[in-house]
Amino acid sequence: MIKKADKSQTGSIKHMWLTCFPQEEESYIDYYFDKVYKPENTLVLIENGIVQSSCQRIPHEIMFNNRILRTSMIVGVTTLPTYQNRGNMAKLMDVVMDEVNHQELVTLVQAYNPALYEKYGFEMVYYHKETTFTRNEIQRISNEGCSYLIHSEDMLRLYASFVKRFNGFYIRDVAAFDRIKEEIEAQHGKIIAYYNEKQQLQGYATCLFTNKEVIFEECIYMNSVALTKLINLALQIRPVVKVNTSQVEDLRILFPGVQVKDIGFTMARINDMELFNRLYQVQATSLEEAFASSGKPLYMNEFY
Repeated sequence: MIKKADKSQTGSIKHMWLTCFPQEEESYIDYYFDKVYKPENTLVLIENGIVQSSCQRIPHEIMFNNRILRTSMIVGVTTLPTYQNRGNMAKLMDVVMDEVNHQELVTLVQAYNPALYEKYGFEMVYYHKETTFTRNEIQRISNEGCSYLIHSEDMLRLYASFVKRFNGFYIRDVAAFDRIKEEIEAQHGKIIAYYNEKQQLQGYATCLFTNKEVIFEECIYMNSVALTKLINLALQIRPVVKVNTSQVEDLRILFPGVQVKDIGFTMARINDMELFNRLYQVQATSLEEAFASSGKPLYMNEFY
């Protein structure tokens, strides 16, 4: 039986995440189920009173072709190991596809295994450009203006200015940046910032750490000085810095010789192409054409 989850099943679903997503820190899963998870966004497959599988559709608003569009992202599609290879995911996804076909025009998925979702009509539309820095690529400079203290209001203003040249980005508010701070803290990360001499925020990076690396999950910057300051500071923490940016931000222009690779990040599905074309007054015949119809590059840097 597949149905919407209720509060009594939250513990079972959280246990499923802890079992099936060992790569995630327990503190992050605690944060997710405390601040993000909602039963009404969750489907569960139950047999013999046991929650065997679950998935979530988290609603969001994105800016797409200069219109605010309601969408959702599918996350946490998982099955307890004992019940895997029984078709549970297919059963859940069939229900999800029926929902999205009736409720929204575009649906997203942050897919670590794209092949699982391609058969449902999802295609990779957004890639990260991951650029790797060592001290050889960045001159050591002063940390003047750098800070670990950053106001959510400042982050929102910088983000709003930065995404003006992009399409497909999430509509964020101050509360969204409060959440980002809590999420990074739950993963034992930090947010680093650079303010200019007028105390105006010029760049920030959300940082996670491995033994040898600082990973910029998001890096928003207004100029090359801000970007250099952020990377320079991170290289004082770890010997390697990996910066994730949009696909059109080729940092080799500023830093020749750095290693760069494209990594698939967000998949999408248009649930009604005819309606999409009427709404946006375009004549797209494929998802690729639809997502390129604004003429602007995409920025879809969200995990859920």
